[in-house]
Amino acid sequence: MSSLIEQAAQRLEQLRQAGANVPELERQAVGLVPETARAESAEVPAESQAQSRRVDLDLDMLLAQGLLTPNAPRSMLADQYRVIKRPLIKNAMGKGAETINHANLIMVTSALPGEGKSFTSLNLAMSIAAEMDNTVMLVDADVARPSVLRMLGLPPGPGLLDILEERASISDVLLRTNIDKLTVLPSGTPHPRATELLASDAMTALLNDMAERYSDRIIIFDSPPLLLTTESRVLASHMGQIVVVVHADKTLQSAVQQALSTIDSCPLKLMILNHARGNASTGYGYGYGYGYGYGYTHDDAAKAA
Repeated sequence: MSSLIEQAAQRLEQLRQAGANVPELERQAVGLVPETARAESAEVPAESQAQSRRVDLDLDMLLAQGLLTPNAPRSMLADQYRVIKRPLIKNAMGKGAETINHANLIMVTSALPGEGKSFTSLNLAMSIAAEMDNTVMLVDADVARPSVLRMLGLPPGPGLLDILEERASISDVLLRTNIDKLTVLPSGTPHPRATELLASDAMTALLNDMAERYSDRIIIFDSPPLLLTTESRVLASHMGQIVVVVHADKTLQSAVQQALSTIDSCPLKLMILNHARGNASTGYGYGYGYGYGYGYTHDDAAKAA
């Protein structure tokens, strides 16, 4: 049945290019497609109807930057992210101690710039993409200083802000990658009222749709630092889980406490202590007494967000 639809679409495009009255022809063409086929097409989510663009990530380049990649040799960094992701996935799939609204929406942030939140977002997404039963979408929600595409070696392009302005649909801007279970949603075209767009009803509707459309999907938001802009606080109000990245021996405890106070409404907050010395035998360190603390000993773990 799909071949009939494809043939009709190709014929309409040929007629359109020839200057024919396409709207009328389209109405006529609808009669060529049986009701069952039209019903099946209507049941397909909009994100699937329009094919999102595919991009190929340079996995060797990412590995050289200290990022996790599929099929890379086992490393301490990979093992650490296995520990970090497990409670996040458990909560996201409704298997935690209590039910959390939008538990599959996970925001990664920090108190201040330069603590490694984007590095953490990327590695967390890569680690979850290796799961057998989950897919992951990485959203660059740091709309003031986007870095996800740059770190992935991809050029800037339309994304989240364009969707909120109704200049594009999610299927227009979502990037499928050569990592089967990983898709990327760029931050999009810069906008002077980005905060207002993130606080809009359109954003609420988009997040509800993203959270509920696929039961196996986990969505990671690389968001701005909590003490630098208000965008992250707006995003936090929609998240089920928040991961706060703290640069060990650099960020003041008072800054961490102030940052945490801005996201009191989020039901679940976890903390990653980045670039901690920790125990030499395990590589893990704990600090500040909030949530979970994991320390990285990897040299690149302190990359700026």
